[in-house]
Amino acid sequence: MAEKWEIWDSKEKVARLEEKAKKLVLEQFHKWIKVFGKKASERMSTKKIWNHMIELKKKFVPRKGKIYLLSREE
Repeated sequence: MAEKWEIWDSKEKVARLEEKAKKLVLEQFHKWIKVFGKKASERMSTKKIWNHMIELKKKFVPRKGKIYLLSREE
């Protein structure tokens, strides 16, 4: 039975921590509030096959591209 209470205690603790985070985080970011938790923020993302370094040729020179002006609606 002690395990049952520990589970509920941890859920309540998470809920309390989320409430504290909501006070600190802007309202527009509340739908992602779980990301701001301590445990979630310390977790590393999983390694993916596309996580690799892009090697450039020695002759490569970065160039500026054209800037297209857009209105707010666009």
